[in-house]
Amino acid sequence: MNRESTAMAQKIRRRRRCMMSVPADSTKKIEKAIASGVDFIFLDLEDGVAPQRKPEARQNAIRAFNEMDWGETVRCFRMNGIDSYWAIQDLTEVISAAGNNIDTIVIPKVKFARDVEFVETLLELIETEHGVKEKIGFELLIEEVEGIQNIKEISHASDRVESLMFGVGDYTRAQGVDIRDAMGKPRYYPGDIWYYQRSTLAVAANCIGVDYVDGPWGIIQDLEGYERECKMVKTLGGVGKWAIHPSQIETATREFTPSDEEISQAVEMKRLFEEAKAQGLGAVKTPDGGMLDEAILPIVQQILDTCEFYGVDMSKYAAN
Repeated sequence: MNRESTAMAQKIRRRRRCMMSVPADSTKKIEKAIASGVDFIFLDLEDGVAPQRKPEARQNAIRAFNEMDWGETVRCFRMNGIDSYWAIQDLTEVISAAGNNIDTIVIPKVKFARDVEFVETLLELIETEHGVKEKIGFELLIEEVEGIQNIKEISHASDRVESLMFGVGDYTRAQGVDIRDAMGKPRYYPGDIWYYQRSTLAVAANCIGVDYVDGPWGIIQDLEGYERECKMVKTLGGVGKWAIHPSQIETATREFTPSDEEISQAVEMKRLFEEAKAQGLGAVKTPDGGMLDEAILPIVQQILDTCEFYGVDMSKYAAN
């Protein structure tokens, strides 16, 4: 991953097909996650760590950032919510000791724009005091009803924002959704029970040119359900999903990479339109009876650009 300094306003692009959550109180789990080569890891100082182990987790995170080889994996940690006294310690201790080796921070339970602004103000002071060379980005975790209601203001609160994420666990409680319907197929509600929240965040993210990433799937043994969730999120414009167990990494990485069918179709569409354009035509009929015009080109190019970003070998898809 390119770690050269880039203006945050240009929206640094990072791989988030699979964002692996790792409790920072376990060095063994941290080492295993980093060795997996997953796109993105956030070391969890919040829900995944018991109160009495948070000091140890912070020190583990500092050592991981400073001493371990992360390769191309994005380096991140999830702080505790700003409604807890642990939040200040998370930022001051971890950033002051390892800020130059951290790419982004997950800010949980964001309800209002002022939550983001508070973290940004504090972070700027810490970065300045300790000589952190590159601005650390924000991954905003929306898991409260206020966060959905105020998403426009929240998403514009800082130019450090790099992604919006949906946290289904706490949100289930916040909206009062029956926990029996929060995971798996809803019993009574038709379709995806989280469609509104996911679509709202996907729209907000795309409006400011950042990523939408879906949160965890808690039924670890149900890889079929996890795959289904990935497909729904990608269909809405999401770029990735959390993993809370190594067994989920391969599925998320595969599902959020353009498939053979998508790539072949994009290459063929581009070829057909370029041939039509060379003949002075503004549109072309496809072999299956569809019609292509210039409006399709940005969509096709987006797929091809995504392949380049993920390093997909395009040689086998070369147009004949």
